[in-house]
Amino acid sequence: MRVNEKYSTLPAEDRSVHIINICAIEDIGYLPSEGTLLNSLSVDPDAECKYGLYFRDGKRKVDYILVYHHKRPSGSRPLARRLQHADAALAARPGRQDQPLPGKGGPVGAGEPEPPMDYHEDDKRFRREEYEGNLLEAGLELERDEDTKIHGVGFVKIHAPWNVLCREAEFLKLKMPTKKVYHINETRGLLKKISSVLQKITAPIQPKVAEHRPQTTKRLSYPFSREKQHLFDLSDKDSFFDSKTRSTIVYEILKRTTCTKAKYSMGQGEGRKKDPALLSKRRKCDEYGITSLLANGVYSAAYPLHDGDYEGENVEFNDRKLLYEEWASYGVFYKYQPIDLVRKYFGEKIGLYFAWLGVYTQMLIPASVVGIIVFLYGCATVDENIPSMEMCDQRHNITMCPLCDKTCSYWKMSSACATARASHLFDNPATVFFSVFMALWAATFMEHWKRKQMRLNYRWDLTGFEEEEEAVKDHPRAEYEARVLEKSLRKESKSKEKRRHIPEESTNKWKQRVKTAMAGVKLTDKVKLTWRDRFPAYFTNLVSIVFMIAVTFAIVLGVIIYRISTAAALAMNSSPSVRSNIRVTVTATAVIINLVVIILLDEVYGCIARWLTKIEVPKTEKSFEERLIFKAFLLKFVNSYTPIFYVAFFKGRFVGRPGDYVYIFRSFRMEECAPGGCLMELCIQLSIIMLGKQLIQNNLFEIGIPKMKKLIRSLRLRHRSPPDHDEYVKRKQRYEVDYTLEPFAGLTPEYMEMIIQFGFVTLFVASFPLAPLFALLNNIIEIRLDAKKFVTELRRPVAVRAKDIGIWYNILRGVGKLAVIINAFVISFTSDFIPRLVYLYMYSENGTMHGFVNHTLSSFNVSDFQNGTAPNDPLDLGYEVQICRYKDYREPPWSEHKYDISKDFWAVLAARLAFVIVFQNLVMFMSDFVDWVIPDIPKDISQQIHKEKVLMVELFMREEQGKQQLLDTWMEKDRKKDEPCNNHNPKACPDSAEYPGGAL
Repeated sequence: MRVNEKYSTLPAEDRSVHIINICAIEDIGYLPSEGTLLNSLSVDPDAECKYGLYFRDGKRKVDYILVYHHKRPSGSRPLARRLQHADAALAARPGRQDQPLPGKGGPVGAGEPEPPMDYHEDDKRFRREEYEGNLLEAGLELERDEDTKIHGVGFVKIHAPWNVLCREAEFLKLKMPTKKVYHINETRGLLKKISSVLQKITAPIQPKVAEHRPQTTKRLSYPFSREKQHLFDLSDKDSFFDSKTRSTIVYEILKRTTCTKAKYSMGQGEGRKKDPALLSKRRKCDEYGITSLLANGVYSAAYPLHDGDYEGENVEFNDRKLLYEEWASYGVFYKYQPIDLVRKYFGEKIGLYFAWLGVYTQMLIPASVVGIIVFLYGCATVDENIPSMEMCDQRHNITMCPLCDKTCSYWKMSSACATARASHLFDNPATVFFSVFMALWAATFMEHWKRKQMRLNYRWDLTGFEEEEEAVKDHPRAEYEARVLEKSLRKESKSKEKRRHIPEESTNKWKQRVKTAMAGVKLTDKVKLTWRDRFPAYFTNLVSIVFMIAVTFAIVLGVIIYRISTAAALAMNSSPSVRSNIRVTVTATAVIINLVVIILLDEVYGCIARWLTKIEVPKTEKSFEERLIFKAFLLKFVNSYTPIFYVAFFKGRFVGRPGDYVYIFRSFRMEECAPGGCLMELCIQLSIIMLGKQLIQNNLFEIGIPKMKKLIRSLRLRHRSPPDHDEYVKRKQRYEVDYTLEPFAGLTPEYMEMIIQFGFVTLFVASFPLAPLFALLNNIIEIRLDAKKFVTELRRPVAVRAKDIGIWYNILRGVGKLAVIINAFVISFTSDFIPRLVYLYMYSENGTMHGFVNHTLSSFNVSDFQNGTAPNDPLDLGYEVQICRYKDYREPPWSEHKYDISKDFWAVLAARLAFVIVFQNLVMFMSDFVDWVIPDIPKDISQQIHKEKVLMVELFMREEQGKQQLLDTWMEKDRKKDEPCNNHNPKACPDSAEYPGGAL
């Protein structure tokens, strides 16, 4: 029903439609004759509106939904009260008294007492009325539905007509395909044959969607312009702007449209009281966009609709159903992703995330293969490893010093045989090669992604898209505007107080009021938040982040104390099997504790990072997102990797020596590494934390929690009364179904999860070559899991244009550079690679590794133990021990400088530092070389972009030539008409009858 028909005398019962609060909106002055505002009282399923995808006329498509909560009135009293207020508004307006209101049949509810007014709800209702009136003025068409199956929830359906779409597309500089079609340059010769063979081989793993097929032609794109509509194919206006583009345009209007006059609604009318809290709140909010209205609870949700159902009988074919079948199903895990269809449905930003995730997963395949080869090499050479064979040989009879004071006794090195053999699986010469390979792999991956990104930019018409164009849509956040307005009001109040003490120069009060008002407006426009305004927030951020990092370190320290105390307690156990497995037990339990703490703190730190970012009050959403990402990544990076850093670089480094150990709190002796080194323990720590985070966070949080929510909803449904149950199982409208879905919370959690995994794959890969394999297996599931979540469990997000993955690319580059340094130190200081090389080339008598274990062990005379630290049972091995061994490079007890650091230590340290410098610079140089060799833009894409520019110039040149020819033709005709008149031929002059003298 059109607005100009709102005063029709047709009864509301016959039309199944009546207008609520239309006069209140009209009072504000934002009710254009073109707009439409309908309130549907009947929401019975109607095939014409496709169950909520269209307006009730079945022609206008729903582009966006606004949801609000309302208190449903009992009986007819509230409706009668609203009709009476409408009558009062009509009576106060001249020329409208003779037009009856729909549904009005007399003094309904006259004489009945009016129930008390909820001022908060009344305030929200007035804001909604004004905001929707402003949307109508902006050209949008609205239809309201309050009689829904969800009690107390109303929906406003929004449709953008063709003229609004054209206007906004031109304003947003949206590139749209033109009529001009050109052929894409194809490869020739051998490359073409190879490409055709690859297409045939990969045909079974390609998704069955039209957008994924290789294209030989492409439409020339150009920013939409209403003056150049003839360039575009407008034969089908309904499909020219797809649903993603329509919702984006509507969302931009919603953000730009403000609600400014609702603050004058309170206090009007008889019997209304002024709530001081509401008035002060209203004064602080000069403008309300959709973000502010959502934050203040005026609307509870705002979202575009999904295209339809994705499963079930008699479901119409749509993009959502196609995505579910070819992308969001675990049965198609082996197929490529239909990235173009993902972009078409969800927008460029989400499309780029899944494209990046796909490229990352593909690049993990060669890394996994090389990692498996390195692991198999370690398995194949474990029996040929001389150091581990010497440790396992009981004939050497090496007696080691106790691992703890008093309760621990002496032990045989051969008891650590299993640990030494397992260490060789990851601590062998192949791991050095694998570290170099992974550094080059990271550089290649980044370059490959940049090239893939450029291909997508070309395919998605983003080659000319710049951040400056996106800045047009970069509106200030609601919180920022509120803070700026609050600051401006404070300044304005201070200026008023100053003017009170200064006598007025002008006697014209009206002129003084105008000056005051204009000064207030200018003051508000100029006010910005400076660093002084944000200093308390910055200081809070700094203190909070330092405190959170200190908490992480404290937890790691607590786990260290747990390991030390547990090892001492297990050493007193009478069972030989328990005492023999102390290291494995302590390591496994400590890692599990670390894992649980990391998962819990990840959630806590995510909330803290968001709170810290909010109190900073960033101006734009982009700034808010970047600051949030930085804080969350910093906290989660420290949380995830601190236990691993401890094992890799600190454990066993500050132990001291027998007779002079280092103690924590004077009671807990620092723990030592195993005779085979800490690399095996680092591998266990890394593998359990990495696999545990992936399994628990992916399976429990992303799969288990949504299923649990669905189970709770189904249990609640069973406890409903039979009528309610029958009402619930009826088919809902599309916007009702989507309202029950989870809101989209952004891509930050998805990216963060993958970046942390990328760190596990690259940072400590020298200690765990199988990390890429486990990451690959996880990502194969992760892609389909995220796809299913986006298609089936989340509301459809608003499409956002983006040409890259933003700040995440810089984080990836930083992690890749850091990985080179960390792996250099892991190989040099954590593993025994460098000590073996030093022994082999400096100390070995026969050029082999025989005697290496004995070379790395120092001797200690048990008589030099400090009082109270010697073992309680020195005869536990069955004989008296005079000399015990410990891993370190120190002088023997019979030396002149006993227990001092030996020259061998300095030789090994020099070799380690030299290796770090050489390894780091060599790998960095190779990575930069790969970066330089591989161009960021593929050659064929560069040629196609150049070709598009040339074709665009030719198109406009032909258009200008056509205009010039047409202009020349008209001028020639005018000249021929003027020639007879100039020759004084009266018969040829058209005005000769009126002007006998010839030409005027």
